[in-house]
Amino acid sequence: MNSSLVSYIVFFCILIVSVRSDVLSDSCGEAAKDDPNIKFDFCVSTLEGNPKAKSATGVADLVKVAIETAISNSNSIGSLITKLLSDKGLEPYVRSCLQDCSELYSDAGSSLGKGEQAFEGKDYGTANSVISAAMDSANTCEDQFKEKEGVVSPLTKENNSFYQLNAISLAFINIVQK
Repeated sequence: MNSSLVSYIVFFCILIVSVRSDVLSDSCGEAAKDDPNIKFDFCVSTLEGNPKAKSATGVADLVKVAIETAISNSNSIGSLITKLLSDKGLEPYVRSCLQDCSELYSDAGSSLGKGEQAFEGKDYGTANSVISAAMDSANTCEDQFKEKEGVVSPLTKENNSFYQLNAISLAFINIVQK
């Protein structure tokens, strides 16, 4: 094989890799520009942890990555809640809030699955609706802890991350629709 052909193949492979990594960065940049709730660094670092993000060729691929990541996050939060509920010394009000949050996140995971199916079927209205409902779980969970003075949510960080993941999914869907 001559050296110019080898050089061309190497250049082409480098170009493909750089284009794929730009898809994530560019998409997160556009999403963060359009929605103040989305932090660019969070978007990139969270989604690049999913191997499918590395092979994404467009924003539609990243919608699926974002939704899958949000589903996984919902399951992790559910596991954390179960662990927190195992504490026998938990204040009854906090226990009640955590039980509600557990149900909210269980429902959110189901909603996200429906959102993913709707997106794959190009039913963007339904996808937006059910993902928005899932996103509200984070706010509802967090807000109930604030209803009693002096109570601090043990899930603030998780609720914020979950909210942002869903905001990313919605922003990506909106980009696909443009």
